[in-house]
Parts: sequence; structure tokens; C-alpha cells
Amino acid sequence: MKSVKFTVSALALVAAASAAEARDQIQITGSSTVLPYATIVAEAFGENFDFPTPVVEGGGSGAGRKKLCEGVGENTVDIANSSSRISQSDIDLCAKNGVAEIMEVRIGYDGIVFASAANGPEFAFTPADVYAALGAKVVKDGALVDNSVKSWADVNAALPAQDILMFIPGTKHGTREVFDQKVLEAGCKETGALDLFKATAEGKDDKEKESAAKKMCLELRKDGRSVDIDGDYTETLARLDADKNAIGVFGLAFYQNNTDKLRVATMSGVVPSTESIASGDYPVSRPLYFYVKKAHLGVIPGLKEYIEFFVSDDMAGPEGPLAAYGLVSDPELKATQDMVAAETPMGPLQ
Repeated sequence: MKSVKFTVSALALVAAASAAEARDQIQITGSSTVLPYATIVAEAFGENFDFPTPVVEGGGSGAGRKKLCEGVGENTVDIANSSSRISQSDIDLCAKNGVAEIMEVRIGYDGIVFASAANGPEFAFTPADVYAALGAKVVKDGALVDNSVKSWADVNAALPAQDILMFIPGTKHGTREVFDQKVLEAGCKETGALDLFKATAEGKDDKEKESAAKKMCLELRKDGRSVDIDGDYTETLARLDADKNAIGVFGLAFYQNNTDKLRVATMSGVVPSTESIASGDYPVSRPLYFYVKKAHLGVIPGLKEYIEFFVSDDMAGPEGPLAAYGLVSDPELKATQDMVAAETPMGPLQ
């Protein structure tokens, strides 16, 4: 492959094209976490291939997948970036609207981190700490009670005596899914709240009761200690700038590019890094994806070439620019490259 050129502008967001130009270009939407990686690839693609630079927009993983599933044709998007895996409800919506085949492309891994003001105190969290601080119901003297703790030190004496305030991703973000599953659910179980929820949950069998109990684990307090952020990580950072006592939830790459402003917390004793995520040691990590409307291959100019370029060793490999920006390279990247080359659609969800 020819030498890939990069410019400083490759780190800038791709400007939206006018409607008249739109279908001369690949249309990409979705995850704010995947957005900077897709932007780097799109800029490099425009510089190295005889195709226009793709249009890359954010808006959230769930919203992006819904746009992908609106139908087939030049007035619909080609790719949805996603920081969580596609759901069965998304697949059903796609099928209903004539999007029969979807390619699932895993680009690598990322972690979510908990960070505070750079000059503030150090935090060493566990999932149990976060759940005990933010859960609507918590365990006290063997029973579930309304959560009324005010300070992190009230949750865990080893934590700073700082008021609890955490800015977390809104429910439309893929980041929220990994936060829910690997922090709230895990913390709910660690504190014993999950077992107490199961004891009162309704359901015809243990599986249904456990599912209902896990939903109860995701209910957060409504007194302002937990605040959903519907924008991207820059909004979370702005909120932390305004309140130095807050904790924010970010993607690893965003934190790594803002270490002058943020101090990262450990989770279960592990410092988040590309190395600790690649090894599997850091507990709050997740794969990143994009989803391709297969019917648009061969129709939208450059679509296949863009996908192959994205997952090439030059871009997504351990020495590529995406890794330099913070993406943890996928050890199984070759399998993804082969899948893309063969245009293999995804099978049923496991």
C-alpha cells in the first residue's frame, strides 16, 4: 500500500457537506467516542484516494444505528459508528425498513474512565463505591433504603471527603451501556443490593427475576448527585471546569488528550491505559464498532475502499495513527480485515 499522508487537519472534525454534494460522499453518523477515530480515517482517506472526504457526524450510538436502519437509498446514511454493540431491536428496525444485511466491523477497544480536576484529590474507585454513591436504593443494615449519602468519604472512608457529584453519559450514548453493565450492575452485586432486589423482583422464573433485579440496579438517585450528560465529552469537561468537585465519565482517548485538565481515578486498583485494556486487566473497557449498510457497497463511491482502509494495519494496527490517538488495537484485526474483504454480513446476535 502506498505511504499514507497525514496532516494536522486530520484531527479536526470533518465539516458537513452541502445537500448537493452529499451523495458524492460517504455519509457516516453515530458515536461521539468513535467520531475522532472516524474523522482521522476520513481525512486520510480523502488525501490518499480518488474519492471525496467522507462526511462524519456525531449524535450518539443509538441515534446513529437508528439512522442506519431508516432504509436503503442515497437519502440514507451508509455507516453508523457505535461504542456499544447493535441491539436486536435495531436489527428488527433495519429489517422492517428493508435493510436486510449489515456488516459489523470491530475497530478496536476503548475504556471508560472516571476523572476529576487535575489539581484535585486522587480517587481510587471500585464499582461498589460508584453504585453506593449513585444508586437510588442502597444496602444499610441488611435492607434496601433510599440513598442519602452526601460525601465520597461516607461511601468509603478511604475516599476524599468531597461532595458526591458525577456527570455520567446520557442513555442514548454507547458509553452509558458499558457504565451500566460494568460499573452499576457490578457494584450492585458487590454491595449485596442485587440479591435483595431479586428477593422482591417479579417474574415467572429465576431468569426473569434476575433480569428485573438488574433493571432495579440501574435506577439512580434523583437529587442531583448523578447528572446525565447528553452531549459529547467536551460538554462533560466543561461541566467539570465549572464545578471542580465533580467526577466525570470519559472515554480513555479523550482523557489521554486532556491530561493537563484531568486526573484519572483507578478502578478496582487498576490504572486505565492502553496496556491495561489490551491485557484485560482494566475492568471497564469495551469494543468499538461501526455498522455498514451492505446494500450501499458498490453503489456509494469509495464505500468498500473506506472500510478496508479503516481496518488496515496502516490505520488500525498497533503502530497506526488510531493507536497513537488512544485506540487499543484489536488482537484479532486480521479476522476483521478478512471479513471486510469478503463483505460478510453479521449473523444473528449471540
